[in-house]
Amino acid sequence: MPEVSNLASPLEIGSVTIRNRVFLAPMSGITDEAFRTRAYAHGAGLVVSEMVASGELAKGHAASARRVRHSGLPVHMVQLAGREAVHMAEGARIAAGEGADIIDINMGCPAKKVTGGYAGSALMRDLDHALALIEAVIGAVEAPVTVKMRLGWDESALNAPLLARRAEQAGVKMVTVHGRTRCQFYQGKADWRAIARVKEAVSIPVVANGDVGSLADAQEILSLSGADAVMVGRASYGAPWMAGSIAHGAAGSNAPGVPPTDGAAADYVVAHYENMLALYGVESGLRQARKHLGWYLDRHADGAPAELRRTVLSSFEPAQVIAALRQALTTPWQTQAARSAA
Repeated sequence: MPEVSNLASPLEIGSVTIRNRVFLAPMSGITDEAFRTRAYAHGAGLVVSEMVASGELAKGHAASARRVRHSGLPVHMVQLAGREAVHMAEGARIAAGEGADIIDINMGCPAKKVTGGYAGSALMRDLDHALALIEAVIGAVEAPVTVKMRLGWDESALNAPLLARRAEQAGVKMVTVHGRTRCQFYQGKADWRAIARVKEAVSIPVVANGDVGSLADAQEILSLSGADAVMVGRASYGAPWMAGSIAHGAAGSNAPGVPPTDGAAADYVVAHYENMLALYGVESGLRQARKHLGWYLDRHADGAPAELRRTVLSSFEPAQVIAALRQALTTPWQTQAARSAA
């Protein structure tokens, strides 16, 4: 079984070399350019775009085009979702035209609005159709293609090993497995041991995902699954440094300056907020940023007065938001949340 120290070593995904084996998961509405840039700067080995609907991308929707835009990082990885082979192929070509080094296919999203359109984890209910999409994407681009999946649709159809094997035969270079079925959504504990069946079925790298939020978690998921890498998802809410901190820990070092404390926390959060306003424009950026600001407050200032929190999460004036953030994040009501965020 792999050891946690292996997480600090490079990984080959087809022709692309990844600097370490602790990845940031693609999360819709979360891992935008501003978030990914921070996560990579903190040491994440690989960061993945938000899920991009291939049909909307192929039709030229502005929001989808923004999601595939190259952020200037050494490795640009774009995740596509969809159910039509023609749209998946065209989406892959557009992403490759934007400089995507790796194309990931989403076959794991459990959201009803995605599975209701027979995309995401719904594809695990029809492996022949799933393979048609994989083949369309592989045929459209030269970049390595990867797949992210769940254990299966439900407990009666744990077909991730079969999907992974067929995907490898089609030319996929890596698979990521979230240790839950679609019907579990995010309930209960991810079944890390079940991922081992996927690892046994393929020779390409396998990434283990689900409930990883610390170096100890990374050690255990590697031990139980035999995976080659780990992916960090929800533990990164309000903590873009989480994957990097785990990677640094695997290398026997501490990630410098994280989690930020005192005045550094205020500067960090304000800078992230301003990055989002620049990315989306003020009106949309205000709304997009609120969930992030809420998570930062939870981690660093959960004892702050309710009035300050309301200002941060409801004001339409960036200057008011920034002033409230600075007050909340530089006053001694910071609690154990900040100390436990590393």
